[in-house]
Amino acid sequence: MISRRYFLGLLPFVFALPARANDHPSVVFMSRVGEELLHAHRQGTVSAFMRVIERYADMEEISSESIGSYEVPSGQDARYRRGVAAFISRYMAEQSRNYPIAKFEIGEATVDKDKNVLVASTVYMMAGQTYTVSWKLNWTGGTYKIADARFLGFSMTGQEKSLFTSYIAKHEGDVNALIVALNR
Repeated sequence: MISRRYFLGLLPFVFALPARANDHPSVVFMSRVGEELLHAHRQGTVSAFMRVIERYADMEEISSESIGSYEVPSGQDARYRRGVAAFISRYMAEQSRNYPIAKFEIGEATVDKDKNVLVASTVYMMAGQTYTVSWKLNWTGGTYKIADARFLGFSMTGQEKSLFTSYIAKHEGDVNALIVALNR
C-alpha cells in the first residue's frame, strides 16, 4: 500500500519540459511552475518551496478544502492560510531528497465535467517507475493557480483534509489548535 508520506513526498518533484508555442496557457503555466519547483528542490529549503507555493498555489481554495466542515475562527483566515502553506513547504523540503525523479513531462490540458482545468503529466522515477499526475488549476486573479494534485489514487487536498480534520477532532474541535500547530 502506498503511504501518505510517500504520496506527499512526490509533490516537490516537478521536472517540466519546455512548453511548446501552441500549448494551452495552462500547460505553459505548469511548465513554469515545474521549473521553479525544480529550483526549489535543488535548494531543498522550506523558504524555497514557500516562494513557489505562495506564487502558484491557490491557497484560499486549498486551505478551505483542507479544513473540511470546520470553520476558521474570525480574524484567523490569513494566519491559517500561511500555516497551510508553511505545512506544505516544510513537508516538501523534508521529503525533497527521498524520491529521486528523472524527469516530469507535462501533457495535455482538458476541462472536466465541473469545468475545472486539468493538466496531465507523467513523473519518471530514477528507479524506473512512472506515475500519472493530474493538476487541477483555477483561474484566479488573472492567472492560473494550482488547486490540487491527484496521483496514485490520492488527492493532495484530500490528504491534508484527512490530516487536519483528524487533528482538530483530537483537539475537541479546536481549530485554533491546528492553526497554532501549522504556524510552529
